[in-house]
Amino acid sequence: MKLSALGRIALATGITVLATATLPGTPAAAAPVKRKMLPVLVEFSDASFQFPDKVKASTPDTYFGAKSDSAASYLSELSRGQYKLVPAVPEQFLGPIKLDLSAAGCPHGKINQMTRDELAKRGLVAGEDYDSISIVFPAQKTNCPWAGLATLPGPTTWINLYGTASGIDVVGHELGHNLGFGHQGRVKCTGGNLGACKSGGASHTTIMAGGYRPAGFSAPEMIRAGWLNGGASQKVTKSGVYTLRSLHGKGSGVRALDIALGGDRLVIEYRHAAGNFDAKLEGVHAYRVPKGSYGASSLIDTTTADKTATNNAPPNADAITKLTDKASKLSVAVVSSGGGQAKVKVALNGDSLASIDAAPTKSPSPSPSATPTPSASPSANTATEAESDGSEPVTELGSRELTAADDDSSTTMPLVAGGGAALLAAGLGFLLLKRRRGKHA
Repeated sequence: MKLSALGRIALATGITVLATATLPGTPAAAAPVKRKMLPVLVEFSDASFQFPDKVKASTPDTYFGAKSDSAASYLSELSRGQYKLVPAVPEQFLGPIKLDLSAAGCPHGKINQMTRDELAKRGLVAGEDYDSISIVFPAQKTNCPWAGLATLPGPTTWINLYGTASGIDVVGHELGHNLGFGHQGRVKCTGGNLGACKSGGASHTTIMAGGYRPAGFSAPEMIRAGWLNGGASQKVTKSGVYTLRSLHGKGSGVRALDIALGGDRLVIEYRHAAGNFDAKLEGVHAYRVPKGSYGASSLIDTTTADKTATNNAPPNADAITKLTDKASKLSVAVVSSGGGQAKVKVALNGDSLASIDAAPTKSPSPSPSATPTPSASPSANTATEAESDGSEPVTELGSRELTAADDDSSTTMPLVAGGGAALLAAGLGFLLLKRRRGKHA
């Protein structure tokens, strides 16, 4: 979806996430789900949509339209039909609803609570009539320092726009947070040595960082969501050569290798153009998963020519060729890659890569490595949902979040995924670059 000027401005202000629970440790198989989404247009006592008819006309297409860039189509294609976003009401949205609330100060907690109160007055029950809500409100006068906000995982997104002008780049990102995905960072590992890595900015292989819509989600995120089940994610327990199919390609086959790396996990994927994804991605990529938290993974980059969504680096610029970790006695080497398939050697327990037969290892009986989609219960008392379990709010690009007191005091917290301050700087730089280039499109 081509961004309007308003959409680019909103996107450039940043994307934010509120943490409502810790990410899970042990993956488990997930069944296909249908999630009832309720987009709600809200206005304030001192701010209304400039073009309400256009907002009302565009909202159903943004969330449930037949085109590939609607939220429903996007998530259905990524999950291979395992995750269906469906409208909670026949009209596909509600509103605009006028809140007796000033827009000043970006009071997102009050916006959430008052919106849910209004839904209750209309007889709509959270968890029965709708599973998730997406609150869309006019940007003027709020001074919100983000384009989108979401609970992680959870049932709520806030879209700070004149309409849904920035489409799936913002809405899809926020729904990814609802699924339990953090901001994916990039770690630079000199020469493929996993014992010598340091933060290196933002990943480009997912919409949850700098990849935007064409990248979809990465393999660890797909595992976290439960979309690589039925043997599509294979836990590697012995040395051998393994064959990978493209992550977002059609048909059956192994899409990700999941390998123990001390107390962490190493996830290997192969990316190749497939459907509406990965036209600018190619090659074998690797991720470090801290303590089994697949939604908090970081892209492992062993190269100097960082690939981003906007530069001219080749599609395989930061694809791996070899990785080693002496502490875990692990080595990985790419045997071949291209045309929709890759072969990867994995040496465990100090085995030599050279001693491994080049023939692919026969896959064992499927042992899915996936995590069920989070099913946060949207309580009626949602004004404090960001603090309900004691977890900390997580912010990006300098945004401010309410404290547990849910008043006007605020604090800035670190990112949930690896990357820290470097990811903040890289994310801001990318968003502003995208905005500048968009003006000349």
